[in-house]
Amino acid sequence: MRILANFKDFLETTRSVLPLAVILILFQLVILKRPIKNVKDIIFGILLCIFGLHIFLKGVLMSLHPLGDSVGENLVFMSNKWLIVGAAFIIGYLGTLVEPALKTLALEVEEVSIGAIPHKTLTHAVAVGFGVGMGIGIYKILFDIPYAKIITLLLLLVLILILFTPDEFISIAMDSASATTGPVNIPINMAIAIGLAKVLENVDPLTSGFGIVGLTSIGAMISVLILGILTKI
Repeated sequence: MRILANFKDFLETTRSVLPLAVILILFQLVILKRPIKNVKDIIFGILLCIFGLHIFLKGVLMSLHPLGDSVGENLVFMSNKWLIVGAAFIIGYLGTLVEPALKTLALEVEEVSIGAIPHKTLTHAVAVGFGVGMGIGIYKILFDIPYAKIITLLLLLVLILILFTPDEFISIAMDSASATTGPVNIPINMAIAIGLAKVLENVDPLTSGFGIVGLTSIGAMISVLILGILTKI
């Protein structure tokens, strides 16, 4: 039964990757009418992508997700709620530093800006913002604050910061927010938030446990906008 379940999961991964590869190949051959170079390398790369993604997702579901859920459930044993918020910030910050999509974005920004925006500076700025957003999300759960109130204030802050931020940093901030929603960060932080919401009294996990991804993304956006203002000053 376990082998059958693993095979079904592998087929699901294949169905996710293969159609995209086929569409790109057909677009190149039929629409653009251009030959495909290094066909053997591309086929081998697609196979590696399918197997690699399957193994990675399986590993996340077997380790990071249940571990994050366990951490969230046990956070309540910390005596001080502000310590819980601080722990959430540290987890969010460290998790963002290893996010592959963010590393790729930061290196692209450094290359295009000819080193004016170092990739380490951008990476740490986004990580700080993500951590702050994670802390705000946990604070919202602990004190049962309506999501609408927090998101409204944060979006208002974003609009104000945009008025003073250089245009190039506005675009980078938008992409930085989406770059944090990768395969490493989101399973861990969602599991922590939902795990915490499940064990708190008078807290509905559906209304409080979810929404953490939006807050962390906005936090990352705000930190990059502030970085842009600081570089302008």
